[in-house]
Amino acid sequence: MKKIIDGIIVVEGKSDVTFLSEFLDAEFVVTNGSEISQKTIDYLQKSSEKRAIFVLTDPDFPGKKIRDELDQKIPNLKHCFVRKEMSVKKNKVGVAESTKEEVLNALENYIQTNNIIKGIVTHSDLTNLGLEGDEAAKRKRQIVCDTFHLGHCNAKTFLKRINYAKLSLDDIKKCL
Repeated sequence: MKKIIDGIIVVEGKSDVTFLSEFLDAEFVVTNGSEISQKTIDYLQKSSEKRAIFVLTDPDFPGKKIRDELDQKIPNLKHCFVRKEMSVKKNKVGVAESTKEEVLNALENYIQTNNIIKGIVTHSDLTNLGLEGDEAAKRKRQIVCDTFHLGHCNAKTFLKRINYAKLSLDDIKKCL
């Protein structure tokens, strides 16, 4: 039985729709890569007034580029992240290469943008916790990202996502 998703799932390509349609009953919008048409953006903007928009892009640079562009133009997106290490087949990385369980987990553990509260966690906090700068910091960030389903990100994006997710310093410290 397919899981019903009350909203629109934004994906990058047709192979994502084919894979997700095996176990999800939802409306899918395909961006056709990182060059999102104005028609697609207009549709998502209008739809976001009454429906949830779930962004489920590949865990790579083009997927991040799509997320960033949509974030600038559409309010209250629900970002769903599949883990890169769980989304690789035949040297290809993507949602279609993921597993049903990984996708369902991503959809259940989304973070919503445009609800940021300034200053929950600051840049100084990241520095004090050793979460920026070197390979050890990168590994620490990834532990937090995996725990809270934030996707893979650099320090700047990490700060933005932990604040979107309304994580406290105590939440982060518990992971480390």
